[in-house]
Amino acid sequence: MYPAEIIIPMKEELTDNGFVEMRTAEEVETVLSTKGTTLVMINSVCGCSAGTARPGTVMAVHNATKKPDQLTTSFAGFDTEAVQAVRKHLMPYPPSSPSIALFKDGQLVHMIERHMIEGKSAQMVADNLMGAFEAHCN
Repeated sequence: MYPAEIIIPMKEELTDNGFVEMRTAEEVETVLSTKGTTLVMINSVCGCSAGTARPGTVMAVHNATKKPDQLTTSFAGFDTEAVQAVRKHLMPYPPSSPSIALFKDGQLVHMIERHMIEGKSAQMVADNLMGAFEAHCN
C-alpha cells in the first residue's frame, strides 16, 4: 500500500473537482446501486494517470454538456477494499489502473482501460468520455 502523503495530492486532483472518494466495499455497493449515471475513476500513481487519465477525466467533466449524476474515485494500491469491489462490477474486464468506467443504473455502459489511456493525450481521453456522457447521461 502506498503512503498517504504520496497519494493525497493525486487524490485531490479529482476530489477538488467534485469527485467523491469510495474507500470501502460498502460505499461502492451503495453508490453503484443508485439510479442514474455514475463515473468511477480508478486512480493510480503511474505516469499515464498523472499525465492523461486524471486531466482527461476532469476536462471531460468540466466541458461536457451532459454529465454523470455522480463522480467517484478510488485509488489502486491504497483504497484496496473499494477497488476490489469496483472491479467485481467491471467484469469481464481485467484489473486495470488507471481505468475509467461509466455506470447507468448500476450497469457498466462504458469502460476505458489502461491500454486505452497509455500513449494518448488528455484531450483524447476527454473526448472518449464526453462521447459516453452524450450517449448515456441526461
